[in-house]
Amino acid sequence: MKYFLLIPLISFSTILWSQSDTNSIKAHMTVLTQTAVHRNYENIEQLNEIADYLHAEFSKYADTVYFQSYFIGKREYKNVIASFGTKHDERVIVGAHYDVCGEQEGADDNASGTVGLLELARQLDTITTSQRIDLVAYTLEEPPFFRSEYMGSYIHAQSLVKDSVNVKGMICLEMIGYFADERKTQDYPLGILKLFYGSRGNYITLVNQFGPGKFARKFTKRFKHKSAVKAKQFKGPKSLPGIDFSDHLNYWQIGISALMITDTAFYRNKEYHQKGDTMDRLDYARMAQVIDGVFVVLTDN
Repeated sequence: MKYFLLIPLISFSTILWSQSDTNSIKAHMTVLTQTAVHRNYENIEQLNEIADYLHAEFSKYADTVYFQSYFIGKREYKNVIASFGTKHDERVIVGAHYDVCGEQEGADDNASGTVGLLELARQLDTITTSQRIDLVAYTLEEPPFFRSEYMGSYIHAQSLVKDSVNVKGMICLEMIGYFADERKTQDYPLGILKLFYGSRGNYITLVNQFGPGKFARKFTKRFKHKSAVKAKQFKGPKSLPGIDFSDHLNYWQIGISALMITDTAFYRNKEYHQKGDTMDRLDYARMAQVIDGVFVVLTDN
């Protein structure tokens, strides 16, 4: 996750219930963060061990699960893709990267988003969906591969173009676990934005570009109405530096309506890309509410 500068639209949520299992969330978080070495691009065996874990967990629930592998030199990297409702043609992509930047656990960035995919898989197994939903765990979002053709999300997005896949929209889960209720816990690119949003980091953010497309626009509206977590929308032009600083950028580039769901990264979490990004600092109740909000909107047809 990288920084972004956006224009605000504010809304509050209305539903107070939960489907996600916080104990399951914590168990998955432990597996992803408490590894022998950190899951960065240099530790290829560890990174692919996590990919194997994701594949095994997805396989408990999904119609189909497979690796999307590619090489950088002699090193093999893997996206992990789990599909639900495969009889349907049109699909929605929900993605999150599972690699980290450097030598740190990366609990919020981005084990939180990855575990969101695992919880969504468990929930999707309980229903019959009216559309195809692909959950995609990406490798190599972080530097030095960010904004390159080696990003896992770039590989995946280009495969959709190559295969002429009918994609309704894309949701990027990018850091969804850090919240703070105290004053002066939320920063912004411009100080004046505090007049619109306040200084408490107690909300989740839905990031859209101007002219976001039908899917992103409708999903954002429904999420703000149906999710139990406080939600605020940030909106800006695609040309604005930072608005595309995660995996959704590769779907925008091919004309897919996409949005990012995030806790705003280092504007709130001061342990961003630091050794202090550990799982004990996350708010699992609100993280579960974010996941539940995504599930409810995806399946509310």
